[in-house]
Amino acid sequence: MPINKIVSSFDEAVADMFDGATILVGGFGTVASIATCLLEAVYRKGVKDLTTVSNASGFGADVWKLQGAPFPEDMDILVRNERIKKAIVSAPVSALYVNNFEQLLRAGKVELEMVPQGTLAERVRAAKAGLGGVYVPVGIGTVVEEGKEKKVIDGREYLLELPIKADFALIHAHKGDRWGNLVYNGTSRTFNPTMAGAAKVTIAEVDEIVELGELDPEHIITPGVYVDRVVERPKVYDTGDTEITDKQALESLKKFQDDVKKATDK
Repeated sequence: MPINKIVSSFDEAVADMFDGATILVGGFGTVASIATCLLEAVYRKGVKDLTTVSNASGFGADVWKLQGAPFPEDMDILVRNERIKKAIVSAPVSALYVNNFEQLLRAGKVELEMVPQGTLAERVRAAKAGLGGVYVPVGIGTVVEEGKEKKVIDGREYLLELPIKADFALIHAHKGDRWGNLVYNGTSRTFNPTMAGAAKVTIAEVDEIVELGELDPEHIITPGVYVDRVVERPKVYDTGDTEITDKQALESLKKFQDDVKKATDK
């Protein structure tokens, strides 16, 4: 029987998601590299007490609507609806405003394990490669080293960082085929290919599904062996009510508009 990893809907793609699951969420800081539709499906599924692993905790749909993003949801859809029990993340809060994750953290409603960005990538990669851990120099002499094994290698101190193992990985790619081969667009190659294959089940949200053989083998970044399911984004996306309701987002928009007016008046 021919291999076909394509599923017909995002809800079908996450149908076996369960309470308490550990989820790797690919992407960097912007919504363009995130598996938006899969995150929405996880929210609709109603699962809770999740442990999420990601680079950032999300800015929220209103912020991305201001930027004209056609798929505006990011990690914040799980944060603001309090579906997350613990977040393993590099950039949990914003330097610009108090995001929903920071509000929950200050209220004691979510646990945080903050991991340096490069260390986060290597811990995920260690799980993907089946390694017992990796030695890194980052965090020596700080609170990061507390409770961790230290080792001197070639005269330099290192910390043993353990692999981050997960149940699901939600990644976003530009194109994919029915075998699960994936190519990426620009900076969406950040954590997405790293996380692909690092969980028991990897689900790829792609902009376009192409016929087998259309992807140049020299351009394939994630081979299909690392991917379990592929689902295609809709060509036209209904974001529903596009009105911006977040107070901080509105204040940010007004400040931007005022700054533009001042600059152009000169």
